[in-house]
Amino acid sequence: MNNDLAERTGAAARTPSHGVSFAEAFRVWLRVALLSFGGPAGQIAVMHRILVEEKHWISEQRFLHALNYCMLLPGPEAQQLATYVGWLMHRTAGGLMAGGLFVLPGVIAIMVLSYLYAGLGHVPIVTALFFGLKAAVLAIVIEAVVRIGRRAARGPVMVAIAAIAFVAIFFFGVPFPLVILAAVLAGLIGGWLQYPAFTGNGGHAPASGPLPVVDSLLGDNAPEHTRPSAARALKVAAVWLAVWLVPVAAVIVALGTGNVFSQIAIFFSKMAMVTFGGAYAVLAYVAQQAVEHYHWLAPGEMLDGLGMAETTPGPLIMVLQFVGFMAAFRDPGGLHPMLAGTLGGLLATWVTFAPCFLWIFLGAPFIESLRGNAMLRAALSAITAAVVGVILNLALWFAIHTMFTDVRSVSFGPLSFDAPVLASANLWAMVLALGAMIAIFRFKVGMIATLLACSAAGIVIYLVFGLSSL
Repeated sequence: MNNDLAERTGAAARTPSHGVSFAEAFRVWLRVALLSFGGPAGQIAVMHRILVEEKHWISEQRFLHALNYCMLLPGPEAQQLATYVGWLMHRTAGGLMAGGLFVLPGVIAIMVLSYLYAGLGHVPIVTALFFGLKAAVLAIVIEAVVRIGRRAARGPVMVAIAAIAFVAIFFFGVPFPLVILAAVLAGLIGGWLQYPAFTGNGGHAPASGPLPVVDSLLGDNAPEHTRPSAARALKVAAVWLAVWLVPVAAVIVALGTGNVFSQIAIFFSKMAMVTFGGAYAVLAYVAQQAVEHYHWLAPGEMLDGLGMAETTPGPLIMVLQFVGFMAAFRDPGGLHPMLAGTLGGLLATWVTFAPCFLWIFLGAPFIESLRGNAMLRAALSAITAAVVGVILNLALWFAIHTMFTDVRSVSFGPLSFDAPVLASANLWAMVLALGAMIAIFRFKVGMIATLLACSAAGIVIYLVFGLSSL
């Protein structure tokens, strides 16, 4: 009898009050991870369907509140949202499980594809495959501009914020963090003055549209571990700053600042602090630095890497693992190139995602205490509108480098931007990109099907017309 009572008491202690065991949560988060294709919009929609509609773990309002916070953070909002909900359900261990599982399939897939790309990337048929992939990625980026623009740039004020952000980045080269900071300030001022344009939800309702509010297992009460305290915040900051920065410091001390591994650690640690809006928003800056400053990649290889991230589960920011892999692969020092690439890719992944756990575990308790805060919603509305302009800049950058083989920098006074040489137009790239856009916009063909079709078309063009046509 006493043994039975002890067993039931132990089981109750292991199962939180909401009734979802850690083992069950593991199975659910693994399912979410394996279905996390389609960029942040698709990933958030998958989580909403499973966590809110199907499992009833968390209410619609609480889900959106967590998403609002994650959208304001640097880094991949979908992965951080998974970490946030996992933390709500099962404390720090739950956050680690949810956020870690969310990226694990992508880490494995990108690593395998990086091996193939590094080993076979210059084989003509592989070149042809990625040629087609680039055209599809361009269509997907354009679709992202339209999709996010419809949700975020509602009304003349939000359209103006998006337009200003685009002009500032594309024509004047204003640093991305300054654009985001200006948008946050505009949102806070607009919210303080109670302008109607800043009082909505920022366009972050799931893409499937309004859904009925459902009862949730978590409820609206604040569990003990979600209550903020200064002592807890200092402890979390110390632990996670060490997890993030101690490996970086160790690499720099051991190898020096000029080593490629040190450069990877420093550069991607910086990116972890400024990657607002996810991969689409920051990729243009990463590409510029990786191509022009560090000479890790050629411009077209950034598109290849994004194509890999698009076709695998996990955040699109996983493209940074590919960049780290290729950087170390091409400058391996005394290591075997594949081993160096593996270590470079894993290092880039570590310094990209370790801060994500810091932002959630440090800030989530305070954000939970701000549920319903109007100023937070106002800042979110403005930052999301600015991200539309940033993604439009990325789409134009992609289009220029995909459809033209020669691009030159043009300057007029304070204006400076990349312009294509019209004579270098690649007609096959234009045809494939147009076909991909028709498939996505007119016939609503899925992302994976479009990517596969364009990749196959690139191979067919190579087989019929030869490599010179690509």
